[in-house]
Amino acid sequence: MTNQNQQSTLVPSGSIGGSFGFGWEKIKKYFLYLFLATIIGAILEIPMGIVRDINHHVTAGWVFLGILAFLYGLLLLPIINYGIDLFYLRAIRDEPLDFKEIFSGFNNYVNIVLAHLLATALIILGFILLIVPGIILACRLVFVPYLVMDRQLDPIKAVEKSWQMTYGYGWKIFVMGIISFFLVIFGLLLMIVGVFFSAMWISTAFASLYYSIDYKEKSELEA
Repeated sequence: MTNQNQQSTLVPSGSIGGSFGFGWEKIKKYFLYLFLATIIGAILEIPMGIVRDINHHVTAGWVFLGILAFLYGLLLLPIINYGIDLFYLRAIRDEPLDFKEIFSGFNNYVNIVLAHLLATALIILGFILLIVPGIILACRLVFVPYLVMDRQLDPIKAVEKSWQMTYGYGWKIFVMGIISFFLVIFGLLLMIVGVFFSAMWISTAFASLYYSIDYKEKSELEA
């Protein structure tokens, strides 16, 4: 069976169960690859913990480190996170996996930083406007990283395309977010190590949803 036949059979409509189920199958198939990618992402998230510590250590040194952590989270971390998202998408599509691709975002640095900044600013603005708009924006802009990395779209087009692709899927994405929250909690209860497995499952599920919608869209254009 071809990859396209597998996709049309397992995730025909971008269902919640189908996305998590398809993602779970890919975890079993590419476990070591995805596990290592997740570890890389977790290690690179460590500096951001400095920001949380500043509330308890308000000194000039800690403030300086906090500023560095903020710049790191704004100018460097998104590059790696977008690369990891692309890596997961490659696994979902059964494409060749190369760990160098995790760092491939540096070849598209400006678009990634600006796309991350734009999407984050819109979501924060939405939360300021009575929370609900923020939740809607967070759900509808969830595909921005894939679109910047997979389709090489610029920030504006990536935001617009994510909004268009997620039309009719907002509630499904919201429910997937709720499920993801409880998966993380469950992972924490499993001696923290389970968080890695939760992160892998969440990432493969959302990559599966994007793949499903992207596949349907391209199939309709070809028909």
